[in-house]
Amino acid sequence: MPPADTLRARVERALSGVQNPRVAQNVVTAGMVQDLAVDDRGQVTFTFLLSAEDPGTLARDARKAVQAVAGVTGVKITVAGGGAPARGAGPGLAPGAAVPPPPTPVELPHLGKVLAVSSGKGGVGKSSVSVNLAAALALQGRRVGLMDADIYGPNIPRMMGVDRKPEVRGGKIQPLEAHGVKLMSLGFIVERDSPAIWRGPIIMKVIQQFSRDVEWGELDCFIVDLPPGTGDAQLSLVQTIHLRGALIVTTPQEVAVGDSLRGAKMFERVGVPVIGVVENMSYFVCPHCGERTDVFRAGGGQRLADELGVPLVGRVPLQAGMSDLADTGRPIVIAEPGSPAGVALREMAERVTQLLQ
Repeated sequence: MPPADTLRARVERALSGVQNPRVAQNVVTAGMVQDLAVDDRGQVTFTFLLSAEDPGTLARDARKAVQAVAGVTGVKITVAGGGAPARGAGPGLAPGAAVPPPPTPVELPHLGKVLAVSSGKGGVGKSSVSVNLAAALALQGRRVGLMDADIYGPNIPRMMGVDRKPEVRGGKIQPLEAHGVKLMSLGFIVERDSPAIWRGPIIMKVIQQFSRDVEWGELDCFIVDLPPGTGDAQLSLVQTIHLRGALIVTTPQEVAVGDSLRGAKMFERVGVPVIGVVENMSYFVCPHCGERTDVFRAGGGQRLADELGVPLVGRVPLQAGMSDLADTGRPIVIAEPGSPAGVALREMAERVTQLLQ
């Protein structure tokens, strides 16, 4: 056992405070924490064994517990299948019972802080939020990359006003650039009317190539626009890059909130913290009289944020002409920064910047 005053011992005590209600034991006693290591810089790494029967929030609770320990500067968790045995079966896994762990995500420090923008449902404006977030961060003077991982509907090229094939130099793909943001998308490579009928291994290859084989340079923020849902693209991303967190986009209606909740729970299950929720199409401001109207049922984004225990980082209104700006490659934070949507999106970007510190 390590001395009682070491950082490793304090980390172990913090993890011992995280209870798994399924087996009525803490996660250390239940054998769910494996390969715990603490380096001299305060970086903590460990494998967390999580079964399908365990609450998905356990990985997030374990991360939060370690992050709260004085002296810890960073936490990296690899979530693997297996989990705690049933109560009375003893700690650890029976021989041959462990599920092979997924690939360990790679630290790519030149990308800066990596943020996934995700939603459980299509049509909620996730790509619009991604584009305007990236453009707003660039306006703050940050070095920003935007990767379009929505391989089924790569809309970033149109929304950023770029339509040409990237060059390859020295074996590295050169990202394109618009509005101060470096870009990579499948839409730059395939024909616009080509359907993406791909299975998991090919999706993994595309995401790996876009993250590792593109000459991104030194970035402060790296935004990844994901397809809706909880499929191969999401799993491939979390197995490829170490994510700083995920931003969940929803609209106020309960049908969107429910789908977004499932998407957020997927990130929790694989140990990626959800940093906040954005409610898009939140309300409508009349351009003539300025009256504000809730077009849909109000408060869905706040209810989702409350259930996840994260902040609501922005409420973005519906605005006439916003889709026309997107179709012509002009993010509204640049084209109409003083409009209601422009102001809301810039304020959202400020809040995201604070959460990524």
